[in-house]
Amino acid sequence: MDDEIDPEEVHELLEDGADVRVVDIRDEASFARGHIPDSENLPFHELSRRIDELDGADRVVTVCPKGQASVQAARLIGSYEGCADARVESMAGGLNEWADDYELVADEGDDETAADAPF
Repeated sequence: MDDEIDPEEVHELLEDGADVRVVDIRDEASFARGHIPDSENLPFHELSRRIDELDGADRVVTVCPKGQASVQAARLIGSYEGCADARVESMAGGLNEWADDYELVADEGDDETAADAPF
């Protein structure tokens, strides 16, 4: 793990279209209810067997609710040979801090109104 990054910096990276992979390590259901736009879900309990999905990434930011488990995830990713050249960071304060200033997006079809849609 290289360092921690604050939510404002992550937001700026995403707004600028930077080559960064934001990896949300929560379970699938939590991710579906709300996540950082353009982030991807790689649950912590699956990380060790799916870590090769991050091969060749230039920059990875891990996120979790409070910014604690994401530190462990960032360390694991940083130790992976396929990410040896990547900058790997954990988002300080986690999604709780992100939600203070920025919106989370939910997956379509996860809310009750989507189930009533005719298409």
